[in-house]
Amino acid sequence: MKFLNGNQEYFDQMVKHAMNCLPEEACGLIFGRNNTISRIVFVENELHSPMHFRMDPQQQFDALVWGEENEMQLIGIFHSHPEGPSHPSITDMIQFFYPGSLMVILSFIGNEWQWKAFEIEDEKYKEILIQICD
Repeated sequence: MKFLNGNQEYFDQMVKHAMNCLPEEACGLIFGRNNTISRIVFVENELHSPMHFRMDPQQQFDALVWGEENEMQLIGIFHSHPEGPSHPSITDMIQFFYPGSLMVILSFIGNEWQWKAFEIEDEKYKEILIQICD
């Protein structure tokens, strides 16, 4: 079974970024090795929309170059659903261009932020377990 491994600090960083971007969706890239998070890179949502995101192309490119230069794998992309579901939308699945990486969605459910990871293939998703490590 596949897992996404990360510590609480990474979740807290993504939540803080999502809160700073409200009411818009936040987005970014997740780098690491062997499905273990080593770095989160925030990227501006150039759509500035509460319902959709598109990463700023230059920031995205710069992050991918950084990952390559530092021998890090792109293990996932993340974005927030401030008022949406805690799973990928149809648009998320159609526009997912990161084969081999995971989609992480932060959603505000009840009174707290949650994060879930998904594998996307053929416009279908499968939830992947997240392990919080110290």
